[in-house]
Amino acid sequence: MEKKLRSQQWFGKKGKDGFIYRAWMKNQGIPDDEFRGKPVIGICNTWSELTPCNAHFRELAESVKRGILQAGGLPVEFPVMSLGETLIKPTAMLYRNLVSMDVEESIRANPIDGVVLMCGCDKTTPSLVMGACSVNIPTIVVSGGAMLTGKYEGRDIGTSDIWRFSENVRSGIMTEEELNLAEAGMCRSRGHCAVMGTASSMACMVESLGLSLPENAAIPAADSNRKVFAQFSGRRIVEMVKEDLKPSDILIREAFENAIKVNAIIGGSTNFVIHLLAIAGRVGVDLHIDDFDRYSNNLPLLANLQPSGEYFMEDLYYSGGLPAVMKEIEAQLNTGCITVNGRTIGENLKKAKTLNRKVIATLEEPFKLDSGVAVLKGNLCEGGIIKPSAADPRLMQHTGRAVVFENIEDYKTRIDDPELDIDENSVMVLKNVGPKGYPGMPEVGNMGLPKKLLDKGVTDMIRISDGRMSGTGFGTVVLHISPEAAENGTIALVKDGDLIALDVPNRTLNLLVDDEELSKRRSALVKQPEVFKRGYAKLYVQHVEQANLGADFDFLKGGSGSEVLRDSH
Repeated sequence: MEKKLRSQQWFGKKGKDGFIYRAWMKNQGIPDDEFRGKPVIGICNTWSELTPCNAHFRELAESVKRGILQAGGLPVEFPVMSLGETLIKPTAMLYRNLVSMDVEESIRANPIDGVVLMCGCDKTTPSLVMGACSVNIPTIVVSGGAMLTGKYEGRDIGTSDIWRFSENVRSGIMTEEELNLAEAGMCRSRGHCAVMGTASSMACMVESLGLSLPENAAIPAADSNRKVFAQFSGRRIVEMVKEDLKPSDILIREAFENAIKVNAIIGGSTNFVIHLLAIAGRVGVDLHIDDFDRYSNNLPLLANLQPSGEYFMEDLYYSGGLPAVMKEIEAQLNTGCITVNGRTIGENLKKAKTLNRKVIATLEEPFKLDSGVAVLKGNLCEGGIIKPSAADPRLMQHTGRAVVFENIEDYKTRIDDPELDIDENSVMVLKNVGPKGYPGMPEVGNMGLPKKLLDKGVTDMIRISDGRMSGTGFGTVVLHISPEAAENGTIALVKDGDLIALDVPNRTLNLLVDDEELSKRRSALVKQPEVFKRGYAKLYVQHVEQANLGADFDFLKGGSGSEVLRDSH
């Protein structure tokens, strides 16, 4: 028996309510028969000129619509709040949960049978997926694609080079004029960052989870195949509605394990951890921070992409795309997991092949032995994250004295002070940039090094914080320290001169101060005054969970389903 379309609870009604639901849709010139038995497909669009990564989504949505119409559906496009990583202050992460609520309620409250999520810039992907999962109607993701590789002085550049350029200007190696020239060549087309930053990692995440059609992750935004892909996705969502294939059918425990393994071999963003944990919480999958180590620590780096490697997302696509990378670890994947095209991961990988071994390596001859993320524990944290593939191997086991910055303003004031008591063996510690402390957990964890050390040729140091870093960043950076300083985690107790021991091979991070002294320091902590008296920021600080749990709101775990029992008139 064919399942009744959800949209008919609106458009199939008789009397006053049905009249109103249909009549006001008809003012857009939609014929009556469009509402009679056709799947209504929502296109959840994060287009915004304030989100440059997604600024081409109006055009891309037209390709999605074309596919929906071809398959016999009715496309209805709707906007949600868009998070532009490059422009939003204090951080786009502050608003991820808000957008997830916007998406969830927009889908549930409207006559939609299936939804296409149009994602691009970093937080737009997890926020849309989180919201859609909480409603659980047929859902497919269309990513916007990476921009073309940047060019400067005859060489390829990408977002990861921003951090290098910044340090070079501070140390006098690069002039402001040269920086402006690099700026002009960085972003050569529409699309998100051209490296394996968070946006690309999120596109890979949804593909490896099975929420998008194969090849979603790597097609460049400017390549015409991105439009073709969008059109195919529009066709497929109509079929998914007829099959009643929902996120809960796809996002099973084994799918999350696959995503963790794939993120490891591509050198994906550390932000992947916090977003995947949040998504798992929405679908009731018991995912723990330890799982990110368990399923990735024996896998090497196979994708030679910045910031861990040399090449760019454009190169990945023309080398075979994500399916080619996944094919290399097919034996380690849960290949029976179903995906949005109705086929399993294993079936989708049958024809995958690598076209360029400079970009995609083999398990037998990987680019690097270290990959993915390492989860650190000890008396300094219940959970800390480091990306070994982007760190200095010499610092993987290191003990150094702490140089503490109480907040981001303290760091900015003192970092280039010639009198700052710091050397290359020190451990930089930045407090109060966690979920509650900033608020929103900004991407400031990869702190720039002191100018006096840059002048000496120092290129990396251990940096520890309760914040995040951009997926385009690199260095020996320990992030997501939980509990954070604002929650009186041990990081709040660290003082200048304390010894900190980092041991990545053994997955430990310890403050070498005895328990009695730490207890005294904890007793002396002064509760910080409440900063936000109203609005969303107040709600956020009251309800956001810690990073090792996904930094979602405590009241958003699970979902409320798609049913709406009452009418509006």
